[in-house]
Amino acid sequence: MTKIMAKKIRWGVLGAAKIAVTKVIPAMRQGTYSEISAIASRDLGKARQTARDLKIPKFYGSYEELLADPEIDAIYNPLPNNLHVPWTIKAAEAGKHVLCEKPIALTTEETRKLIETRDRTGVKIQEAFMVRTHPQWLVVRDLVKQNRTGKLRAINGFFSYYNDDAANIRNQTETGGGALFDIGCYCINLPRFILGEEPRKVAALIKRDDISRVDKLTSAILDFPTCLSTFTCSTQLVPYQRMQFFGTGGRIEVEIPINIPVDRPTRIFIDNTGNLYGENTETIEIPAVNQYTIQGDLFSRAILENTEPPISLEDSVKNMAVIEAVFRAAESGNWEILSNII
Repeated sequence: MTKIMAKKIRWGVLGAAKIAVTKVIPAMRQGTYSEISAIASRDLGKARQTARDLKIPKFYGSYEELLADPEIDAIYNPLPNNLHVPWTIKAAEAGKHVLCEKPIALTTEETRKLIETRDRTGVKIQEAFMVRTHPQWLVVRDLVKQNRTGKLRAINGFFSYYNDDAANIRNQTETGGGALFDIGCYCINLPRFILGEEPRKVAALIKRDDISRVDKLTSAILDFPTCLSTFTCSTQLVPYQRMQFFGTGGRIEVEIPINIPVDRPTRIFIDNTGNLYGENTETIEIPAVNQYTIQGDLFSRAILENTEPPISLEDSVKNMAVIEAVFRAAESGNWEILSNII
C-alpha cells in the first residue's frame, strides 16, 4: 500500500462521469485534506480535455495507468454501477484507498467481496453517501434523539426526476440502472441512519419501463422496530424531493434532503402544534456548505490519521440487503423478511 507522506491525500479519478466533473472534483479541490492529482478515461482525448478544463495536473488514457501511478494515494470511483466492484477491487489491490459512488455494489454478495478485499489489502473503502456527513442530517438525527417529534412513528420520503433517455446508463439494466439503485438507496439509507436500526421486513411495488425494463417508479414500506418508513422514488416524474418524520408530539420536515444546495442555507421545519396551515412552524437554517467537500475531507483524514471512514462497508452490506429485499418483495407480492444480514 502506498505510504502517505503528504498533508493532503492525492486523489485520482476513474472516468469523467458528470457527477465527478460537475460536482465532486470541484468540491474536493476546495478541501483542506484533498487534492485532485490525476484523472483517467478510456478516451485519452477526453481525459486530456477534462484535465485541461479542471486544471488537473495529470491525465491517463486507461484506468490501469492511473492505478499504477505511485503518486496517487486514493481513488474516487464514479463509474457506472456495474463497474463499481471490479474497479474498486483493482484499485485496492494496487494499494489505493477508494471512495466509490453509491450503490457501491449491486448485491450483498458483491459488497461482502469488498469487505474481504479491504481486510486483505489493508486499504480503506467507503460508499459515497455524502448526505450522511452533511450538518443538516446530523441536526435531524439530534432532533429525533431529543424527542422533538415525541415518539417517532412514521418516516416518509419522496425523490424523483425525469429521464427517459434510453442511451443514459440510468435507463439500462445491464449497467445497474433504475430508480431504486440511483435514488431510492437514499430513502433507505437515511432512515437507517436516523433510527440506528435495521428494518425487520419490507413490502414494495415496482413499475418498470416498457422498453428498458428498469424500475421507473418504486414504492416501499420498511418495517423498523420503532416505526414504519415509506418512500417513493422515480426516474420519470417531475423533479421533487422531501423527507418527513412524524411522531406522537410533532413532525420534522427536511426541505431538500439529498441535492443539498451549496449557494444558500438548507432548511429544516419543526411543527409541534399540528396546525395544518403551518402557523408557528419553527425553521432551522443550516449554513451553506458543500457536502462533497466534507465527504472528501473526512475520508482523506481517515487515511491520514489511520482511523475508520465515516461509513463502513458493513453498513453498506446492510443497506444493500434492504435494496435486495425491496426488489424481492415487488416480485413476490409478499413481505420479505430481513435477518442475519451480516
